[in-house]
This record gives sequence, C-alpha cells and structure tokens, in this order.
Amino acid sequence: MGTLEESVTLAARLTTQIRSRGPIPLSDFMAACLFDPEHGFYRRQSAIGRDGAFTTAPEISQMFGEIIGAWLVKVWQDQGRPSPIALVELGPGHGTMMSDILRTVSHCPEFCRACCLFLVETSTEMRAVQQKKLSTVDPVWIEDIGELPDLPLFLVANEFFDALPIRQFRRTGIGWNEIRVGIDRTGLVLCETPCGRDIEPRGRDADTIPGDIVEIRPASLTIAAEISKTIREFGGTALIIDYGAHRSLGQTLQAVKDHRFTNPLAEPGEADISAHVDFGAIRHAAQGVSCSVLLNQGVWLELLGITERARILARNLSGESLRQHQAAHRRLTHPDEMGSLFKVMSLYPSEMSPPPGFS
Repeated sequence: MGTLEESVTLAARLTTQIRSRGPIPLSDFMAACLFDPEHGFYRRQSAIGRDGAFTTAPEISQMFGEIIGAWLVKVWQDQGRPSPIALVELGPGHGTMMSDILRTVSHCPEFCRACCLFLVETSTEMRAVQQKKLSTVDPVWIEDIGELPDLPLFLVANEFFDALPIRQFRRTGIGWNEIRVGIDRTGLVLCETPCGRDIEPRGRDADTIPGDIVEIRPASLTIAAEISKTIREFGGTALIIDYGAHRSLGQTLQAVKDHRFTNPLAEPGEADISAHVDFGAIRHAAQGVSCSVLLNQGVWLELLGITERARILARNLSGESLRQHQAAHRRLTHPDEMGSLFKVMSLYPSEMSPPPGFS
C-alpha cells in the first residue's frame, strides 16, 4: 500500500528480530533500512535528487561530473593511455555524474574507445533509472567489484562509502562497549553491550579516552583492499569523494528525509542513513598503492579549474538561471557549504606521481 505501511512492516520485523535474538549491531540495522529487498531506502527510485531525501553534487551542477571526466582523461594519459580499461562508478545514483563524465570524455575519442563501462549497483530499481539516463551507451551492471575483469581500473565513488553500514563502539574505563539497536516500551532505541576483544576497534586505545565513540565500517575496508589490489596489479586510479575525516572519532550516524535531518531509528526504510567516512581506515586498507593527501572538495575543484568552467557556462546565462548557476558553484566549493565538509582522496600506482590536483 503506502510508505507508512512499509515503514511499520520493516520496523515490526526488526522489533521481532531484536526480541528474539537481542540487540543488533548498527550495521545490521543500517543494512536493513537501506538495502532490504522489499523496503530498503535505496530500492526506491526517488531516493536521490530534489524530490528525494538528499541532493548529491552531480545533481547540483554538471560542472562536478565534467571536472571528474577531464581529470580521468588526464590520469589515463599520464599512465600511458592503456587500453582496454575498466571505467567504473560505485553507486551511480541516477547516472547523472556518469552522464556528465561521458559527455566530457567524448572529446577524447581514444579514451572512449579504451573504456569498458561498469556500474556497481545492487538495486534493480536504480539500475532502471541509470539505464534510462545512459541510454546511448552500453554499461555492464555488477553487484560487487570482485566481478570486474582484470583491467586497469579507473574508478569513481561519490557519496558511496558513507552509506556502507557501520558498527559503533564506546570506550569505557575497562574496555569497549558496542552501541547496538534494541527496544524498549517506546520502540527502537540505542543501547550498549560489552564486547569481546575479537570485535572491539583495534589500535584505538592510543588515541581515545573513556567516553569516546569510534565507528568501524568493515565493508569499506574490504572494498578498498580490492580496489588497491587491482590498481597494484593492472594500473589505474580510484577517486573517492565523501564527507568524513582523517580518523573516526565521535558519533556521526545521521538520517535525512525530505532534505531534513531526522531520528535514524524513527522510520526504518523511509530515510537515508549514513555516517562520516574514516579516510584513514581506507588508506590503511589500501595496501601496495600510493594514497594522495586528503583535500577539501572545494580546494580540489578549484585546483582543477571549476571557477573558470563556471565563468564559461555563465556567459550564456542571465536572470534566475545565472543566479542558480552561481549558487551551485558556491555550494560545491565554499567552505560553509560542501566545500570543506566533503573530502577527496585518490589511490594510484606507487610508481606514479600524484594525480592532478593532489601534487
């Protein structure tokens, strides 16, 4: 029937599970809310965009994808123009960023001829949206990067890692507690249970004190390791853009519905749930390759010429269209907007110099 009924159904299912087995890790709760085959948030086509829960950078302005497209071509040229290559996007959303990338790289036919396009997407609903957006090309959809062929990897991931489920831990005076999702008379609640040394956050005793919260994202480590293995063996680069910091410290779990923050536990399946990315953990997992410095998104975009691109596009605009264009540029780059919250990092072969914008 309607979304309210679906939300109650998912909440009821989680409640039954908790009553039967006890409090569940936040990772299990996030996975159900986002990826449940029936009621997961990312199973709906309206999850992203102005009519969805949130708007990503590619939806704000075409300049974002254009900058990345030009960057990919330059990195490919710097690595000797290998062919064929795997051009990959993790979590392509509506396909907007990849559409802008492909339009930009079309000015380099040699790069286009080298590309085999892969989109990593688990949602059949979102695949349908992407197929419509990218109807002029022939992408291959896969569910896991382990399905990629043995080719040089040119990968982009914008707001992908933040949606991967986290586990959350609080340091105590004698060890660590895991913060889980339980139930009380009011419904779903956060609670804490002592955890054994086999699952506590390793190596975090030195930089934390009792009361500190640390978030671990196991899937990101597996994916980063797989990406780095491919780059190490076959070449390429990975561009990761997301909100986060050098190191996880503090509670960052959040939920957004209709472009407003909401209680992550209130409406399972009805809101986007995410947490800040621990870029230091990704760096540690990316063995055998070089990792760029971590830059603010605004700085990186400015270094790659977004302001000049904005001026060029503005020449043919006026009135409200010009004001919207200028607002989009500010939103992507200004420190008070997305410019400093979002970070940019690249993985690349250890024998290569840092990619453009990172040197």
